Amino acid sequence: MSAVFNFTFVPWFRSVAPYIHTHRGKTFVVAIAGEAIAAGKLQAIAQDLALIQSMGVKVVLVHGFRPQVNEQLAAKGHAARYSHGIRITDGVALDCAQEAAGQLRYEIEAAFSQGLPNTPMAGATVRIVSGNFITARPVGIVDGVDFLHSGLVRKIDTAGILRSLDFGAMVLLSPFGFSPTGEAFNLTMEEVATSVAIELQADKLIFLTEVPGIRKDPAAPESEDNPVNTEITLASAERMLAALPPAQQPTDTAFYLQHCVKACKAGVDRSHILPFAVDGALLLEIYVHDGIGTMVIDEKLESLREATQDDVSAILQLIEPFEKDGTLVKRDRTEIERDADHYTVVEHDGVIFACAALYPYPEERTAEMAALTVSPQSQGQGDGEKVLRRIEQRARAMGLASIFVLTTRTMHWFIKRGFQPVDPDWLPESRKRKYNFSRKSQVLVKKLG
Repeated sequence: MSAVFNFTFVPWFRSVAPYIHTHRGKTFVVAIAGEAIAAGKLQAIAQDLALIQSMGVKVVLVHGFRPQVNEQLAAKGHAARYSHGIRITDGVALDCAQEAAGQLRYEIEAAFSQGLPNTPMAGATVRIVSGNFITARPVGIVDGVDFLHSGLVRKIDTAGILRSLDFGAMVLLSPFGFSPTGEAFNLTMEEVATSVAIELQADKLIFLTEVPGIRKDPAAPESEDNPVNTEITLASAERMLAALPPAQQPTDTAFYLQHCVKACKAGVDRSHILPFAVDGALLLEIYVHDGIGTMVIDEKLESLREATQDDVSAILQLIEPFEKDGTLVKRDRTEIERDADHYTVVEHDGVIFACAALYPYPEERTAEMAALTVSPQSQGQGDGEKVLRRIEQRARAMGLASIFVLTTRTMHWFIKRGFQPVDPDWLPESRKRKYNFSRKSQVLVKKLG
C-alpha cells in the first residue's frame, strides 16, 4: 500500500469518525426519486445505504416511480395527466402504478441482496421489511379536478415501522396506501417520506432527486453560475417559499423545498435535497461537513454555547493547526482546562467548528477576546460572526465598555467588524506586561454600545 494513500486515508477517516459516532442509532428517512432508478443508480445507492446502515443508522427507504408509471402508461397508449403537481390516477394509471411498484420493489430487494466478493456489499446482511404501513384517503376534487385514485396519507403504523427498525431491518415503503375498506390509492413519494419522517420524528429526511439542491439565487437564469446553497435556515426557506410560485413539477425550486420546510417545522432535525447524479451523494452529505446538496435546518439545533471541560480536547484539536503556523499563540492543555468556562464554542452535529475565549479586565472595563478560531471546513459560513456576537454579549453582561484582540494576520477581518487599531500602550497594565514585543501583534479595540 502506497505511503501517499496512507497519508490521505488516515486523516480522512479520522475526519469522518465524529459523524459516524453522531449518527449511530439515529433514524433517517431516505426518499429516492424514480428517476434515479431509471438512470441506473440503484445499485450504487443500495451499496451506500447498506454502508450507512452498517454504521448504526436506522433507515426507512421510500421509492418514487413517476417515470416508471409514465412508461407503463405510454406502453398502453394512455396519457399521463397531472394537476397541482399531483398525478390524476384513473383506473388505467392505478394498474400501471401497481405494476411499477411491484417491479421496483423486486429490483430494490434484489439490489440489497447482492453480496459478491470485492464489492461494497460483500459480507453485508440487509433485511428488507415492507408492508401495509400506510393508511390513505382520497385527494378528492380540488378546484374542479377529480383526482380519482390519487390519495393522501391518513395514518402511519409508526409502531410497526419502529419494531422493524429495532429488529435491525431496513423498512421499504412504496408510494401506495390503502383505505380501511381496502381501496388502493396512489400517493406521492414526497408526501409519504415527509409524513413518515414527521411521525417517526426522524433525525434526517433526505430526498435523492434529479435536482442538485437549492441554488443560492433561485430567481437567476439556469445558465448563470449559481452554486447550490449548502445550508438554509428554516426561516430563510420559509421566506423563499413565500416568494416562489407554487410547484408543478420536480424541477421547480419549491417542489422538494416545501416538503423540507414542512418536516423541519414538525420536528425533523434536518431535511436534505441531494442530486442522485453525483456518485456517493448520500455519503458526502452525511459524513462530510460541507455536504453535496442543500440542507434545511432549524437554527435552534445549532449549538452556540459556553464550553465545558468535555470540550477541551476538541478546542485543542481545533486551534492546534493555527498555533503551528503562527496565527495563534501556543496554549497548553492545562491552561485551556483551567479557562474552559472562558470559551464560547459553535457546535454542529456534535463537532466543534469555532471557538473564542473572553478574559475580562474589570478595573479597566475591558476584556480580551483570544483564540478566535474557525475550522477551515466551515469558514465562510458565519461561525466567526456568531462567536464574536456571543463574546460581545458576554462582555456587555459583565458591564464592560470594550473588547480588544491581539492579532498578526487577521486585522482586516476585525476592522470590518468595528475594531480600531490602537497603540500597545493602550493595553491594561497586567496585559501589557505579557505583551510579546517580538511578535509585534496589532492591538485592535471595539467599543460596546
